[in-house]
This record gives sequence, C-alpha cells and structure tokens, in this order.
Amino acid sequence: MPASEKVSRGQDVEPQENVYLFAPNLIGYSRIVLAVASLYYMPLHPRTCSLLYSISCLLDALDGYAARYLDQSTRFGAVLDMVTDRCTTACLLVFLASAFPRWSIVFQGLIALDMASHYMHMYATLAMGGSDESHKNVDKSRSYILNLYYTNRTVLFLCCLFNEVFFIALYLLSFSSPLLSPGLLEQVPEIKQANPYSAAALELARANKMDSTLPWIIAIVSFPVMMLKQVINVVQLVKASRWLAEGDLEARRERRKNKTR
Repeated sequence: MPASEKVSRGQDVEPQENVYLFAPNLIGYSRIVLAVASLYYMPLHPRTCSLLYSISCLLDALDGYAARYLDQSTRFGAVLDMVTDRCTTACLLVFLASAFPRWSIVFQGLIALDMASHYMHMYATLAMGGSDESHKNVDKSRSYILNLYYTNRTVLFLCCLFNEVFFIALYLLSFSSPLLSPGLLEQVPEIKQANPYSAAALELARANKMDSTLPWIIAIVSFPVMMLKQVINVVQLVKASRWLAEGDLEARRERRKNKTR
C-alpha cells in the first residue's frame, strides 16, 4: 500500500518541533542579549545599564509563564534559564567587587555560594531523583523553606526580584555614594593623565554621576529579602549535600550486601 494512502487512512504523523525555537527559549535568548548589552554599558552608564539589566531580569518571569501557557516547558529551557540567572548575577557581583574593593571578599563569597548551592541542588536532583525530576520539586519532608521557595511562584518571584534589585541599587551607589566608595570624593590631578581604561580613571569617571537618595532607599528596602535569598542558598547547599551523602551511604550498604551473598 502506498505511503500516501496510509497517511490518508488516518495514520498519525508526529509534528516536527524545534525546541530551540520554542517561545520561552526565544525569550531566554533575548535575556542573554539584554544582559550582554547591560555589561557593555556597566562601567560608565548606570542608567542605561540598569534599564537593560532590569528588563532582562523581568523577562525571567515571562518565559516561565509562556512555557506553562504554551505547554512548552523543556529541560533545555529550565537549564538555559538557570544558567542565565547565575551568569548575569555573577557578572554584576564581579563589577561590584571591583567598584568596592574593600568588600570584594563579600561579593566573591556571594558568587561562590550562589554557584555552589544551585549546582549541588541540580546535581543532587538528577543523581537522586532521576533524570525526569525537576529541581523545583522539593518535598516538604526534605525542606519546608525550599518547598515554599520553589513551589510558591509569588515567593520565588519576590525573592529573586528583590535580590537583583539590591545589587542594582549597590551598582547605582557606586556612581553616587562616597560612604561606600570614598574615592569618589578624591579628585587626584594625576588621574587625568592616566590610562582611560585604568581602575583609577574609571572610578573618577563614575564619580558623582547621580544622586544617591533613591538607590539608598531601594537598597535598604530590598536588603532583608536579599539576605533571605542567601539563607535559602545556604539551606539549599546543605540539604543537597546531605541528600547526596545519604545516597552514598545507601549505595555502600547495597554493595556490602551484594558482597556477602
């Protein structure tokens, strides 16, 4: 029987889909483009950078909504989303470490905590829960706070939003507040002849570019939620480590049983 006749008699034909072109993933690509653009403007253009960075962060909520609404949730999209989040935040923290060198160890620690906790959580979920298990499916018996964080979309959105808002506020303060960056008050004549790309020249170029009132208000309001997000990162790291260790102990017990048979 000809193939065309089989199709005409009702044989189902699987539609060809391209996961890379799913709407949520297209939004994810636009987030990357916006994030890269914000990094380009980051050294000397705080308003442009903050606008681009903020739009990139807000699109994080839109791609999740699009994935659910269009039934286009994919593992590729979930990993793309997480990697974009981690990289954009890390890049901003790297800038803050250079803008506020006396606090660089704090920003370096925040980068390490963010990367380590999410990597451990993802790896533990895949290793212990199986390849089909989502990292957002956290049972209350494992951790109530992680269950609330990952299953309540409002909590997840607000924690991520205010975490980024706090760091954006610190970024803006690097252009305005001598309390955090005393070098902004120093007008050293020799710097004018320095390499325009040197740290000293860039700090002088950033000096007193904007008023610090609004960034200070935003930083103070968002600080408690930012700290909560770091506590969640610590809990996530500890719980993932314990889950992996429990799996290791169970695997060792199974190996010992097999040896005694």
